Amino acid sequence: MPAASAALRSFAPTKPVLDGQVVLITGGTGSFGRRFVQRALAEQQPKKLIVFSRDELKQYEMQEALREQFDPAVLAKMRFFLGDVRDQSRLTLALRGADVVIHAAALKQVPAAEYNPSECIHTNVLGAENVVWASLNNRVQRVVALSTDKACNPINLYGATKLASDKTFVAANNLAGDIGTRFSVVRYGNVAGSRGSVAPLFERLAAKGAADLPITDPRMTRFWISLDQGVDFVLSSLEMMRGGEIFVPKIGSMTMPDVARALAPDLPHRTVGIRPGEKLHEMMISSDDARMTTELPDRYVIEPGFVEYTRRPFSEDGGQAVPDGFTYSSDTNTEWLDAAGLKALLAGHG
Repeated sequence: MPAASAALRSFAPTKPVLDGQVVLITGGTGSFGRRFVQRALAEQQPKKLIVFSRDELKQYEMQEALREQFDPAVLAKMRFFLGDVRDQSRLTLALRGADVVIHAAALKQVPAAEYNPSECIHTNVLGAENVVWASLNNRVQRVVALSTDKACNPINLYGATKLASDKTFVAANNLAGDIGTRFSVVRYGNVAGSRGSVAPLFERLAAKGAADLPITDPRMTRFWISLDQGVDFVLSSLEMMRGGEIFVPKIGSMTMPDVARALAPDLPHRTVGIRPGEKLHEMMISSDDARMTTELPDRYVIEPGFVEYTRRPFSEDGGQAVPDGFTYSSDTNTEWLDAAGLKALLAGHG
């Protein structure tokens, strides 16, 4: 295994890319959406910031939290729309006048998707198509969709639906014509501290005095990124996007036993086995994708396979082609997190 690295790379954009823009984020009451909105209000000057989601309680709770953090003059930019990405007509109404769309809405729990496949397909695949059509109909300028490492060589339904979503957004650039809408995808790994992450679970179990921590498999590895890194990566990708690319950040890996030891060093581990649909290691770039992948200092860019619109590839602007057979996998990664690095991610640093 390579030597440990903090791997707390900054992905911050070079300028405030949301200034003067009408921005809509689907799934805006989730972990990413809440941090994105907080950062956008605190650091940039969007003309309007729209949260589009289907849970009225989460919207209410988010509004209350924002009232404690920001002045009324700042919050005057906020709009909250109840709606579901499955509903194309409602989505089309919500996107009127939008310049930028961040698509974060998805069903993400692997076991739930395995048990409820049609629900996952309707939200993650058909919902993605609805975002595309609503964006084209409203002449939105830029759309960035959030993906997952599970979309690369998927073995579970969640990953398969996100792969289909990625393909939908990449191909949508060829439909834009004189509308000019550009669609890109960001793909990254586990978000430290987000809802559903194993790190907060380990912390809760340790705080409650658990006798041990459940480890799916001692060989398991995962990519890790902080919420703030995720927000910065989306913003910087929004700044540099050309349409059709999948942006993949260079981030650190960690084994599950090391995660557990970092958060509860005194607790023993109990192997419980891999859940249905889980991988032992996650991959973000496969060897087949490598033929179209360009390396930049802080990220990889998977270029679109076919382009029927004006676009300059990153390989013509200083990007380096990755070697034949290259893969970007959590077990063969060259950057590894140590305990201090994981705790920094959980604190939102980076």
